[in-house]
Amino acid sequence: MAALIDDKIFCMHGGLSPELNSLDQIKDIERPVEIPDYGLLCDLLWSDPSSDTQGWGESDRGVACTFGADKLVEFLEKNDLDLICRAHQVVEDGYEFFAERRLVTIFSAPNYCGEFDNAGALLSIDESLMCSFQILKPKETGAPHSRKPISNKVNNQASVGFPFMTQYIGQVTYRSSVSYSCLNYNS
Repeated sequence: MAALIDDKIFCMHGGLSPELNSLDQIKDIERPVEIPDYGLLCDLLWSDPSSDTQGWGESDRGVACTFGADKLVEFLEKNDLDLICRAHQVVEDGYEFFAERRLVTIFSAPNYCGEFDNAGALLSIDESLMCSFQILKPKETGAPHSRKPISNKVNNQASVGFPFMTQYIGQVTYRSSVSYSCLNYNS
């Protein structure tokens, strides 16, 4: 349900929760467990960052919550973390930063469900916490109007369909710390 990399990078499927005060709370969740309709576990799986939100907000998905950059920074500083890595939202380039690169959404399924023209991305983190994204190009679909535009408000309850053909198109590298440097490689 969550992972901590070198005490600096916190990973989960969804996002933060107003009920999450300490990372130790996650260890205390009994397993196996049914996913509740609200609360800490629900938010870890289904909450979303929102550039339109200050503090905590209601999600358009009808489950979990949204959180603003202020709550993200507050959580990172309180827990001495550099970065949150999450998934759960289709993003056009396969990855997308939030709150001045303090959070990254990684979405690994190009052409999500055969309905979007999004790229996919894979994240690798080395021993020095250098993060690299491998980008998977979406397969060509023909007419530009044949696919839905990408929105951050996608109902992710459908199963993920991976296309048979994806192409590696590049790599972006940065170090996980308060200041980032990005290098773009295109092949």
